[in-house]
Order: sequence, then C-alpha cells, then structure tokens
Amino acid sequence: MANTAMMDELDDPQVYLPDLFATHARHFPAKDAVVCGDQSRSWGDFVGNINRIANHLIAAGLQKGDKVAVMMGNSADMLEAVFGAVRAGGCVVPLSGLLTAEQLESLLVDCDAVAAFVSDDFRARVDPVRSALPSISNWVAHGFEGDGWHPLSTIQRDGSPDVPDVRHALTDTFNIIYSSGTTGLPKGIVQTHRARLHWAFSNAVEMGFGSDSRALATTPLYSNGTWLMMLPVLFAGGTLHVMPAFDAVGFLKIVEDHKITHTFMVPAQYLMVLERPELDAADLTSLRAVLSAGSPLRRATKREVIERISPDLYELYGYSEGFAAMLKPHQHAEKFDTVGTPVIGFEVRILDDAGNEMPAGEAGEIAGYGAGIMQQYHKRAAQTAETIWRDERGRTFIRSGDIGMLDADGFLKILDRKKDMVISGGFNVFPADVEAIVGEHPDVMDVTVIGVPHEKWGESCLALVIPASGRNADADEIKEWANARLAKTQRLVGVELRDAFPRNALGKVIKKDLRAPYWKDMAG
Repeated sequence: MANTAMMDELDDPQVYLPDLFATHARHFPAKDAVVCGDQSRSWGDFVGNINRIANHLIAAGLQKGDKVAVMMGNSADMLEAVFGAVRAGGCVVPLSGLLTAEQLESLLVDCDAVAAFVSDDFRARVDPVRSALPSISNWVAHGFEGDGWHPLSTIQRDGSPDVPDVRHALTDTFNIIYSSGTTGLPKGIVQTHRARLHWAFSNAVEMGFGSDSRALATTPLYSNGTWLMMLPVLFAGGTLHVMPAFDAVGFLKIVEDHKITHTFMVPAQYLMVLERPELDAADLTSLRAVLSAGSPLRRATKREVIERISPDLYELYGYSEGFAAMLKPHQHAEKFDTVGTPVIGFEVRILDDAGNEMPAGEAGEIAGYGAGIMQQYHKRAAQTAETIWRDERGRTFIRSGDIGMLDADGFLKILDRKKDMVISGGFNVFPADVEAIVGEHPDVMDVTVIGVPHEKWGESCLALVIPASGRNADADEIKEWANARLAKTQRLVGVELRDAFPRNALGKVIKKDLRAPYWKDMAG
C-alpha cells in the first residue's frame, strides 16, 4: 500500500535531456530534429528510435551507469545510439574515427564498455580485437551484418518506442569523452547529467539558440567541441544539420540552401572556406552566430571571417574538463585580442607555479570552476587530484595547463599551452605570439611554431608553414621578414614549408608529434 504521507508531497523535479527531447517530440512530432546528408529524422521518429535503442540495451542487461561505446561516423543513427544509451541509464563513450585497432582496444578496455555500436567504417579495426573484449556482450552493427551482431536497423524497426522507466540523477554519469592526446595519452573525462545540462543551456543562452534555430555541425560527432552545436539546438527544440564529412563548398551550400542560423568551425576550416572563390557569391545572411573554437584564430583570419563570412563571430576558449570563456560579436571592437569572459555559470582564476592567484595583467595558468566541470578522469584518481586547485572558499577549480592573463576588465587573453611554451635563453616565449606575426605574411595560409634544440639558447622557435595557395612561398624570405618584426627572444631559427599538420578531431595541431623528430636525440 502506498505511503499516504508521500502522496501529499511534491517531487523535486529536474528535466533531463532525454525527457526534454520527448517533450519536443510530443508537441512537434513532424518537425525536423536531425538532417545529415540524405538522412533526416523528425522529432517523433528521433525520439522513437532513441527509446527503441534504450529498450534494446535494457533488455540485453544494461545496468545504470554501464558504459556503452559508440564507434560510428556522422549520421542521425549515431545520434540515436548516443542518446539511446543515455536514455537507458548508461554512460555513453563516443570514440574517435582516427584511432587504430590497438588504440580502440585500449580505450574499450579502459572504459569498461559492456555494449558497443559499430558502423561499417570501423568494422575492419574492431573485428580483430573483439575476442580480447569479453566484457562487451552486446555488439550492435550499423551498415553491415554478421554473426554475433545485432543489426541497428532491426532495433530501429522492431524495438519498442515506449519510454523506459529509468530515473536519472544530476550526478549520474552521462558520457566519457577521451581527450585528444595533443600533449599525452588520452584521458577519459567523465561528465555528468549536471555538466551536460549546463553545457546545453549555457551555450543556448550565450549564442541565442531557440526553437527556430538551424545549427550546422561540421566536425565529428564524437568530438566534444561538436556538442557546442549539438546540445544547445536539440535542447531548444531546433533542428541539427550534420555534415557527414566537411568540405568548404558543401558548407557554403548547406548554409545557403537550409538557411542555417548557427554553426561551429575550427580555424583550419575557416581558412579553407576563406580560400574558396565561391564564398563571395554565397548567401550567408541567415547566419546569426558563427563560432570558432579548438584553437585561437589568428588576428588576420578573425578580421577576414568578420568581413567575409559573418560579423556575428563568437570565439570560445575552453577545455573538456570543465571551463569556457566566450568573446561575443559586440565585444570585438574593444577586446579583439581576448577570448572574452567566462560563459554563464563559470568562474576563472590565473595561478602562478606555486598556486597563488595572480593579479590582472600577470600571466599564469588558467583554472576554471562551474557547473560544467568534470566529475573525474576515469580510473585516474592521481591525475584528477593533480588538476584541482581550491579557492579561499574550498571550491575545486580545474587547472587547464594553458597560460593566460586577465585584463583590467576581467577579459581573458590566451598566451599558449604551458607545455608548448619555448624557454629561450631563460626567457619565456609564447608560440602563439610568434604565430600571430608569421601569419600576417601574405604567403602564409597557416603556421605553427615549436621549440627546437639550440646549442646556445637551449631552445629556439621554428616556424612550420603551410603556404597560401597560388603563392610561391620562400622559407628564407618568410624567416627574414618575420625576424624583422619579432623581439630578439622570439626570432626564428628557421622556417620549414609543410603540406599539412597533424591535427586532432577539432583541428588542433598536435605539436608533440611535430617536436618529436627534433628532440629524439636529446633524451638523457
């Protein structure tokens, strides 16, 4: 018999993302939720498939908090797998399409996955390691069939669309995102429902997402940065457009044809778009917000984006462990060289090496606090503890490993990665400052600067340059031109021309790979 006292008390309600999606489906079932290439899903079908996948996972034995790996390319099906795992009470683990079979095996073991969704383009890497993953008892196939595989299409066709009776809590794990590994081995960043709700509503407020928004995701859906478009627009009940793979001309066509209102690209993508002759004739007037994140935009590129793509440029600095700052369109005139102020719900501090808070105008390590911070690094208690800095109130800020400073108004300027800083003759040199100068040369499309060994100074700056198309770039001339504009401690020891840089899924240059050949004989 029900407790009569309990019957007279109200719930303490909290709306979770799967419940919010269900509300959109109830009121606007025929409206597009997701469009990806030739695929589209109405809100009714999208939520129905999320429930079908959730019910399949629960019937196969999934328990609350169990890890569900998703190894799929950009598609509506991939999104349904992600949110189906969450709807079932699981913790979803999207894995990168850039990983080798050995790397996938390592992360599947690390995350303790009990179920896995695999698309055809991952199959050749997954098949050889399946026997080494006995903890995964539920293998779901997308785009192929085989012994021991459950076809996703069958689940979507025959599964129950009823909402499963799963109760979430704010502290439940939502996902594990593996870091890009630009400065070391990937770490599993555990994010809760609380963190993901904050990600959704804070970015929706900051960038003006509403139910009429049409957001375009141009980067892989497994990447945390892509969720800057994905979560806010789905939270608001708008429509998410997803590029199966990025190309600059295709981007311009989708924006024009579908009247895209919001989009996110990394600096390398902006450079590709700016180089296309089709840009000048494209109608991009529907854009209300174009976001850049992943790495800093060079000043010249930022000006060109504002002039030729949209004046409504937002620039975001953040890290998956839990902090973000944003510079908004109306702030460019006065704060052009900053990344703005903390996103709603975050706070920032600048710390010296001893953990003391630095005043405005002084450089130090960026640390952030707020509702979006991670719960922990998965299985890495010591590394989790190393990231923590406590303020005077005992609150746990997350150290970023990035160097920055606050101006007198509290606007944040990014100087560089702590591990990328070059110490030349005892002076700290920030590669980003050098890159900003070299990037102004007319023959330079993109540049990255690394520290290489120097007999006298310990290390010096080397510029690696991708030449602008149609230009006859000369490395020595670029070096001479740049050194005439750089401080003595910043001057380049050389310039090398490259066709491309190694990058992670969000286009961030993997500098450790670029440095490795120059330092391989220096160990010991």
